[in-house]
Amino acid sequence: MVSDHQLIRSKNVCVIGAGPSGLVAARELRKEGHSVVVLEQNDDVGGQWLYSPNVEDEDPLVKNNIVKVHSSIYESLRLTSPREIMGFTDFPFVVKRNRDMRRFPGHKELWLYLKDFSEWFGLREMIRFKTRVEYVGMLDYGEFGKDLKWVVRSKPNYKADVKVVEEVFDAVVVATGHYSHPRLPSIKGMDAWKRKQMHSHIYRTPQPFRDEVVVVVGNSLSGQDISMELVEMAKEVHLSSKSLDITEGLSKVISKHHNLHLLPQIESLAEDGQVTFVDGSWVIADTILYCTGYSYSFPFLDTKGIVVVDDDRVGPLYEHTFPPSLAPSLSFVGIPRKLIGFPFFESQAKWIAQLLSGKTTLPSWDDMMQSIKDFYHSRDAAGLPKQNTHDIASFEYCDKYGDHIGFPHLEEWRKGLCLSALVNADANLESYRDSWDDHHLLQEAHQSPHFTQHKSQAFSTL
Repeated sequence: MVSDHQLIRSKNVCVIGAGPSGLVAARELRKEGHSVVVLEQNDDVGGQWLYSPNVEDEDPLVKNNIVKVHSSIYESLRLTSPREIMGFTDFPFVVKRNRDMRRFPGHKELWLYLKDFSEWFGLREMIRFKTRVEYVGMLDYGEFGKDLKWVVRSKPNYKADVKVVEEVFDAVVVATGHYSHPRLPSIKGMDAWKRKQMHSHIYRTPQPFRDEVVVVVGNSLSGQDISMELVEMAKEVHLSSKSLDITEGLSKVISKHHNLHLLPQIESLAEDGQVTFVDGSWVIADTILYCTGYSYSFPFLDTKGIVVVDDDRVGPLYEHTFPPSLAPSLSFVGIPRKLIGFPFFESQAKWIAQLLSGKTTLPSWDDMMQSIKDFYHSRDAAGLPKQNTHDIASFEYCDKYGDHIGFPHLEEWRKGLCLSALVNADANLESYRDSWDDHHLLQEAHQSPHFTQHKSQAFSTL
């Protein structure tokens, strides 16, 4: 017989997405006694890390705003952070025999880690694969503080003639990631351009660009990585950057390759293939490849205008997680960027699970709104554009976030390894994944409880 206490504690929760944030959300919710269903549009776990080689059906610029391919990963992509810092707190990302054993492995190794994670904790049984979420909305939106319920409509995405399934949940956790919906610049002549132009969302391999003149727009990590790969295949690569003040590492790469050129922003595009830059220089190009990042997009979510995306600011969200008027029955995991992702998603998931079970509570609506207002003001005062609202770049913030539920602070070795990789990448862009000098931190990591306490897990480690 179930007691009243248990009935109060256990909620029926829908998690949208089975990538890293959705998987850890499902685990923490179930651990806290909730009933969980995860809806995942792909046929396996991993989200962004589930590589999709076939991009033929995707619009090169996704102009219709309908993204058919979720993953934006290219074939050669390797991690930009060392594996030691990436694991969830109780499931280290260890080296396994007969797998990619590098410190900065390729994307498949991280996908296999996520598969291991979901199998070790028995998460697959909660996931409905090949299921696309069509709509999420409030059942009867009443007063603030009232227990909301959510209508979720989903559909198996492999059968056109199947009816939409409608279900009601006590809570919805949105964990759909933020590297799928291309963010594009607005450039004069872009619509009239007759040659190839595409977003890096559908870039997979350099072969289609053989002997071409390619303009890569955006000096992001992906822009740099893709440029270094294209330079071996293309006739010329012109990297167009907002700032010509570049890292030592990129400078070394440019000086090494006679066919890689750094250029300022694009002024205009002409129908005949001419690309003119703001300094007056120009090239005739075959392809323009936009490595200009991604936007937050929740096309299925109807909050009656309560939660909106405005120039990549998803808001209002208390601590990047909770919309004050709808929390804790609606929450978001995985929105923040520029942090050590997996442990942070884990702390978000624990907080959401404990709020739904009644173990902890949120501040008042007024206090949450004031906190958001203060945060926005601090970002404005620092001169940070609205589109960078969710770029954290602060270990201190992650630690303070965890304090809400007594989540452990990031270990010093984890912070140190993160910083040393960033410094090394700045100085040695081509070699930082294979050559490093942070051996003392690496030793400290491997001797820490994060690694030593979990050796009993079914890892076939070295």
